[in-house]
Amino acid sequence: MIERRKRVKERRKDCQRKGEGGGKNERMIERRERVKERRKNYMKMTEREKERLRKYGVGKREKERERDRQREKEKERKSDEVKKTGKEKEILKERREKE
Repeated sequence: MIERRKRVKERRKDCQRKGEGGGKNERMIERRERVKERRKNYMKMTEREKERLRKYGVGKREKERERDRQREKEKERKSDEVKKTGKEKEILKERREKE
């Protein structure tokens, strides 16, 4: 979403530099053309490619979220291990002091 906003902003700036109207109407026309092109490409695809697109292309966000959750769990686990080792070090220091 953020990337799309950046592209729109860049397109507006380019249109303003060229002296063209970077207004909404022109952008909508460009958008329709891109959508037509995308549809045409989709129709050209084989059934196997379409299936692959459905399988992997659509759920990218969910997969990224799942990866993020896994990373956070790993970080928590590592921090817990560090805390444990820190406590163990303190216990060892106390034992040494007693001896």
